[in-house]
Amino acid sequence: MATPSFDPRSFVFSSPRAPIHIPPEVDMLSCLFSLGRRFHHRLAIADASTGQALTFLQLQRHIHSVARALSFVGIKQHDVVLILSPNSVHFPVLFFAIISLGAVATTVNPVCVPSEICKQVTDSKAKLILTVPELSDKAVDAALPIIFIDDCKPNPSPNLGHNPSTMLLSEVIKQAAQHTIPPVKIKQTDTAALLYSSGTTGVSKGVVLSHRNFIASSLQVNFDADLNKETDLTYLCVVPMFHVYGLSIIVFGQLQRGNTIITMPNFNFMLMLQAIETYRITNLPLVPPILLALAKQEVIKKFDLSSVIDLNSGAAPIGKETLEELYQRFEAPDIRQGYGMTETTGVVSVAILKSTKKNYATVGPLVSGMEAVVVDPSSGKRLSPNKQGEFWVRGPNIMQGYLNNPEATTSTLDRDGWLHTGDLGYIDDEGNLYIMDRLKELIKYKGFQVAPAELEALLLMHSEIVDAAVVPFPDDEAGEVPLAYVVRSSGSSLCEQDVIQFVASQVAPYKKVRKVKFIEVIPKSSSGKILRRELTHNSQSKL
Repeated sequence: MATPSFDPRSFVFSSPRAPIHIPPEVDMLSCLFSLGRRFHHRLAIADASTGQALTFLQLQRHIHSVARALSFVGIKQHDVVLILSPNSVHFPVLFFAIISLGAVATTVNPVCVPSEICKQVTDSKAKLILTVPELSDKAVDAALPIIFIDDCKPNPSPNLGHNPSTMLLSEVIKQAAQHTIPPVKIKQTDTAALLYSSGTTGVSKGVVLSHRNFIASSLQVNFDADLNKETDLTYLCVVPMFHVYGLSIIVFGQLQRGNTIITMPNFNFMLMLQAIETYRITNLPLVPPILLALAKQEVIKKFDLSSVIDLNSGAAPIGKETLEELYQRFEAPDIRQGYGMTETTGVVSVAILKSTKKNYATVGPLVSGMEAVVVDPSSGKRLSPNKQGEFWVRGPNIMQGYLNNPEATTSTLDRDGWLHTGDLGYIDDEGNLYIMDRLKELIKYKGFQVAPAELEALLLMHSEIVDAAVVPFPDDEAGEVPLAYVVRSSGSSLCEQDVIQFVASQVAPYKKVRKVKFIEVIPKSSSGKILRRELTHNSQSKL
């Protein structure tokens, strides 16, 4: 491994890993199907809960069939198609079928309420929704054609009623059997996906990710495994495929290397343990709540987990104590933390595979091809190693920008290509990154981003709430939960449960306010900005 590089003249940190080579003029589908015939009969993906499975050859054929069906109903290059679905063997088929046409996939969390889905449909200008029958009620308000994935479960076909804009995927595939897909030239700079993130400013925006972004991220995240010649791996995918972690790091990142993915539509701890034992899963990319359960639950001793060689934590920080407990329980595996954002196609840094040094505090050095500067938020001055500031990062995996939002794009992505992450930390003399805090005010609930501004706007719609502020509150299981500070109107008898239920009825479950404190006034600066740090300090000082 090369020596970590810090240039004292430019104050730029570079990756200690060797450079990556991105093949020119290759799109994601070409990468995926470059494996050759020897992978045709290898298991590509299986659903641990249903037993459904596809080999790589079956995956390729399914992708082509669905692409032909989508083309048959009018989807063409640059059109946007929304996927509303839990994890399944079909999710990758849908995603790759869309982008094979040069179209753009946008994904949405299945727990989102209809109004949230409608907002994304409007913003992305989606032309079609692909969903499962059990989520049909969430999709109808979008007033778009809907294709139901009708073989995700062995249940009867859904009743489509008399709505001419709803179709069954199996029927469309049959109708399109003789259809010819028009030839299309896909460039690496073409958009592959619109993934919605609260980013660094707190309001949900469409992150524009290109084919090149995904290809670069895959090469970066797999660099260590390739260096160590690790092949024929089996990855667990319980993190959601609609999220950049599941879609980029696992689905595309591993299938294009010929690795197997074992997934499940809904997380179930016991089923996960059974799947690890049954499928001899080698790699566990997880989020902190699941890792915490693996560290604490005694039931894992009843299962043979000896196949596991690597545990990865992403989406949110995890404590040193939990990591040490995991290392003692699993003994042999590498246990590594990584750091990434939707805006970086899921990766910025990751601890080095098979490192003899166990440093549980770091999220590792920069991935190959990545550069960083650490900037003093007050002065804008670039800082040297071991000095804390905001991380700015640059590399081939950095987003193209925010969809139809030049103001947000220019405030996050500067003219020199530096992405201002909003995360505070430092880089040590060995090139390791340490995340200390966030400039941005997002709350990380089980890896999901919750924007305080969105919840505050909802709270202020209540007739008995004069003012409100939302801050993170530490939680052992979730990492952080939203805590609302509320100023009641004069004479109001509003209680904590009233506030919690008011918000819960209007947002996805992960966005719910979990705690409420009533105060006389919300502290604000002279310019009217909420002093969140003061509120956060007050709430945590009383723990």
